[in-house]
Amino acid sequence: MKRLIALTALLFFPIVLWAAAKSLNVTETVEIAAPPDVVWNKVKDFNGLHTWHPAVTKTEIVKGDNKKGAVRVLTLGDGGTIKEELLGHAKKSQSFKYKIIEGVLPVSEYVSTVNVKPGKDGGSLVTWTGNFKRKNTGDNPGKDEDDKTAVDTITSVYKADSRI
Repeated sequence: MKRLIALTALLFFPIVLWAAAKSLNVTETVEIAAPPDVVWNKVKDFNGLHTWHPAVTKTEIVKGDNKKGAVRVLTLGDGGTIKEELLGHAKKSQSFKYKIIEGVLPVSEYVSTVNVKPGKDGGSLVTWTGNFKRKNTGDNPGKDEDDKTAVDTITSVYKADSRI
């Protein structure tokens, strides 16, 4: 009987851990009154986020360039940093995919895609999608470490007024 209880506990324990932090998703699409090629030329530069995102004051490539495997460090207005790796860059579909390696945002396992498509009247639609978990993946996250905080933070990043 003890073995059965121990075996049940071993089988159940990973399920409890897995359930502690679920996958979260945020997708935001903005319309920009500029042609897709103009917008793509601005956002495709993995070393240029600081030129169009108001929260980023500096972007520095620390490995590679605008190709898969490049690593950048973003410096935010409050001095915090985020290290990201470029996972893919598709000129034809005007999209790129990256992940956060480490940083101050309350997320973990963050992977994101940015995509530029034609919009109305010659403008552009930019869609930014992120999949992630909260940073504190335990079953009892502290204040400002819960799923809502993670989703709200990423939503605010995506909704920031760009300088495109």
